[in-house]
Amino acid sequence: MSVHVESVGRGRPLVMLHGWGMHSGLWFPLLPRLIERYRLQLVDLPGHGYSDALVTPPPLSLRRVVEAVELAIAETPAPLMILGWSLGGQVALEWARLRPERVGALVLMSTTPSFVQRPDWPHAMAATTLRQFGDELRVGYRQTLQRFVTLQVQGSEHARDALASLRSQLFARGEPSPQALRDSLELLRELGVDPRAGHVSGGGARSELWLRIIASVLGLPIRRTVADEGSAYGAALLGGVAAGVFGDVHEAVATCVRLLEPVEPDPQWSAAYERGYHRFRFLYPALRPLEDV
Repeated sequence: MSVHVESVGRGRPLVMLHGWGMHSGLWFPLLPRLIERYRLQLVDLPGHGYSDALVTPPPLSLRRVVEAVELAIAETPAPLMILGWSLGGQVALEWARLRPERVGALVLMSTTPSFVQRPDWPHAMAATTLRQFGDELRVGYRQTLQRFVTLQVQGSEHARDALASLRSQLFARGEPSPQALRDSLELLRELGVDPRAGHVSGGGARSELWLRIIASVLGLPIRRTVADEGSAYGAALLGGVAAGVFGDVHEAVATCVRLLEPVEPDPQWSAAYERGYHRFRFLYPALRPLEDV
């Protein structure tokens, strides 16, 4: 597999790890302030941006993500300063735990050792909050990410400009494939999140066959929204929140978003995809070099 890394600047090494569903291009507006002091390593995490999905034998783990990223920047001298945002912060914490001699400092944004509260870790989101976030996912993948970046800039004196920059770059390197979504599910489960269903909207959601494939690959029921339109409908709901029609996004979703009957995984398909998933992870690393011949 190939992890995409862009290097720029001069000075102390600073590795920059983005959040889930994003890519390293989102760091670009910060570069003018950093390149005179740091040698930046801008990493697309496996399965994101221009990086291949991680294709080691399952189960996927943070350890394997760390190993893949570290291999990609192996020539960068220690000690490393690592800036991690959300999922990137999870990777940074695991990196420091596994290789403390390599990591000199961590800078963490929106990061906690566990996504959800546990008996030994109360400093995370409650399970009810996670379910509310699932309500937002019903509006659509794109809208959820757009709302996520909106929350990231709230309170900033430059919020409008920062938000415009983030939104313009958010999907510049495409969206995760079903393989990457499966990998993300594995990581989320490792971090304490147990997804129970997926929600979809937009053009691709109109294909019953495609939804059955996705459900069978992920091992989760998939539910379509009644409204076919994804982006415009989600934007209208967010506009309603901004105008005071709804108290918050959760109220908007509860009021307006209706779901159709779920498309369930096909047990026979799931078994076949599971076998293929394991074979793929063993075969791809062996066959990948042939692309360069």
